[in-house]
Amino acid sequence: MSRIETTFEKLKDLKKKALIPYIMAGDPDLETTESLIMEIERSGADILELGVPFSDPIADGPTIQMASERALKSGTTLRKVMALVKMLRKEGLSIPIIIMTYYNIIFQYGIDKFPAEAVSSGIDGVIIPDLPPEEASEFVGYSKTSGLDTIFLLAPTSNEDRVKKVVSSAGGFVYYVSMTGITGAKLKNLSEVKSKIQEIRQHTGLPVAVGFGISNEAEAKKISGWADGVIVGSALVKIIAAHKGKRPLLSNVGNFIKSMKGAIC
Repeated sequence: MSRIETTFEKLKDLKKKALIPYIMAGDPDLETTESLIMEIERSGADILELGVPFSDPIADGPTIQMASERALKSGTTLRKVMALVKMLRKEGLSIPIIIMTYYNIIFQYGIDKFPAEAVSSGIDGVIIPDLPPEEASEFVGYSKTSGLDTIFLLAPTSNEDRVKKVVSSAGGFVYYVSMTGITGAKLKNLSEVKSKIQEIRQHTGLPVAVGFGISNEAEAKKISGWADGVIVGSALVKIIAAHKGKRPLLSNVGNFIKSMKGAIC
């Protein structure tokens, strides 16, 4: 059983839902990311989504695009992020870590060797927004062999055939994008989110986590009433951007994680 699967099973037994924060690795630098990861775990996050910067992040809104630019300027690379996770595992980091990046970076690294080396580094899953399941069979094969969960996205526009195709390739959990658009946009139609989660559950036993547009406790609480996990990205990245280089950075991040965790069911 993977670390992601174990986490969702434990939460299910406790009748709780997963809080899955997202931060950009290397924003503003990897030394700060190291401190942030440990603070996020201490504050109660269940799984951490760790962005790897890319020059053309098509799924991301302005907030995460700017974080990606800061991370690139600090010299952050996939290899450095994997090395950081490996070091933190040795220091006791225990929550699942998911890498979110774009296919070009994985392709350049090598789709045959990335999954095994990621798992060896202590990484549990990967999200590649620009890799559709129709083109992912080779990568998914390497990932399954290595024990790396490939997490695919579904959107409000995904029809039933699309849902079936995505969940048949997915591992770890299904990431439901709550809206058509980019990260950081405002969440609008909550009733549609509820009905889509119900539709997805008809085709898979995997947990369903919802991301995009969730920025406050009220939204997180509402979503957690239907989903197995709540993903929070841009709201947290904004806090990091506002306090980077300042002493209250860790306490502000920690307080945000605690408040969001306290809000979800």
